Amino acid sequence: MGHPIDDKSKSDTHRTNLPPSFSFNQSNLQDYVDCQRRFHLRYIEQLDWPAVEIEPVMEYERHQHEGLLFHRLVQQHLLGLPDEKIARLANTPNLNRWWESFLQHGPFNSNCSQYIELTLSAPICVHRLTAKYDLVITRPGTQSDRVIIYDWKTYHKHPQAERLAARVQTRIYRSLLVKAGTYLTGGNPVKPDQVEMIYWFTNFPDEPVCFPYNSNQYELDWDVLKKLVTDIMSAQDFPPTSDDRNCRFCLFRSYCNRGIVAGTWDNTEDVLESVETDFDINFEQIAELEF
Repeated sequence: MGHPIDDKSKSDTHRTNLPPSFSFNQSNLQDYVDCQRRFHLRYIEQLDWPAVEIEPVMEYERHQHEGLLFHRLVQQHLLGLPDEKIARLANTPNLNRWWESFLQHGPFNSNCSQYIELTLSAPICVHRLTAKYDLVITRPGTQSDRVIIYDWKTYHKHPQAERLAARVQTRIYRSLLVKAGTYLTGGNPVKPDQVEMIYWFTNFPDEPVCFPYNSNQYELDWDVLKKLVTDIMSAQDFPPTSDDRNCRFCLFRSYCNRGIVAGTWDNTEDVLESVETDFDINFEQIAELEF
């Protein structure tokens, strides 16, 4: 009689196969880049590990909620609701400051087409890649019609442009717009050199970070994204990250024996941009504006 099969190993190997309905996005692919083990625990094992992410908890949770509300205020503004009524919802010092900064420094494009909270999706391998954009505008009638992506960030420290350029979000948002944005341009293909992505920071309103695009970068980005998806689909093992700085801000750190104490809010200068919650907004969870 042969040796018994290691049920745990068999189960782990089997469960690395994602269902065809699984959709890749900036959040789950960034998790894989940051820590393959985190991806496995969160999306394959689907564990809900109740660890504290960042201390102090109440300050961090307040910042998250204010970030969601700010996205809501901007959405209502772009839809044309009166600013004086929207401003009533900016009822915390942070929200009020961010809102005033947006009115003074945010994008004003009266002659452009605006696509607010736009969702795009395209096939990647046997799955789909999906992104939800805060704002996309098109500028027709120029020598080369421009398609500009805006993304609002509530980071409390200004991130380095080099770090943002390497982020999965930057790769996905620009390349997916080229892949799936034809209806924004009347059915014409979106060329990479038409695309620009702008990160706008609530705490640094006059210091946006802009990323133009080109064909070479587009090909590189799509190859990187396809390789990530292919690696995930074929993986038999999901090791934890060798960079334990991010472990301090990971919900699964205790599960991986990487400590039990959360990182602190003041100690996130180098890692917050890789762990801050992506605002994939479910507005049903936020109180409706009443006018």
